[in-house]
Amino acid sequence: MRFTAALAASAALLLGACKDEAPAPRVQETEVPEDLATMTAPAEMAEQDGTPMEERVATLGLLNKRNNISQDIELKPGESRRVGDVIVRLSACERTAPYETAPDEGAFVQVLVNQRPPDGGDAGWQRVFSGWLFKNKPSINVVEHPVYDVWVKSCAMTFDGEAAPPPSAPEPSETAASDSTEA
Repeated sequence: MRFTAALAASAALLLGACKDEAPAPRVQETEVPEDLATMTAPAEMAEQDGTPMEERVATLGLLNKRNNISQDIELKPGESRRVGDVIVRLSACERTAPYETAPDEGAFVQVLVNQRPPDGGDAGWQRVFSGWLFKNKPSINVVEHPVYDVWVKSCAMTFDGEAAPPPSAPEPSETAASDSTEA
């Protein structure tokens, strides 16, 4: 009984200390090392429909699970961005044509992390992911890393005859709020 009371008291003390929140850490972008900055251009498509690949812009989300900092990264195909110990490279981004029934957006992404290899050697840049990520199908291909998550938010491009990119679907909380105000 005495042990449980001591445990409850120490838990209350620890939880009380959590009320004073520390200021959020600042995100600091750094330079990509020269030997990792160059990237081969994406393969030319046989028939390219819509915006040329080099003019497309992908918006990717990057989450650092250690400090809970999430940020958006905008890249054009062929660009790389380093944020702390992670480098995100974009090779291509695509979205389905407006006439297709299952709209989706995707990007071919490479993620490199400055970390120690499993065998315990010196820390260095290691590729932890290389592949397609899809906005509406995040479970198909996942960046599996204990510290970093990367996901596709959008791919800005247009198709011939299309005036502007289609509006993104409202978030579930937005539709629920608008439904309740209409009644």
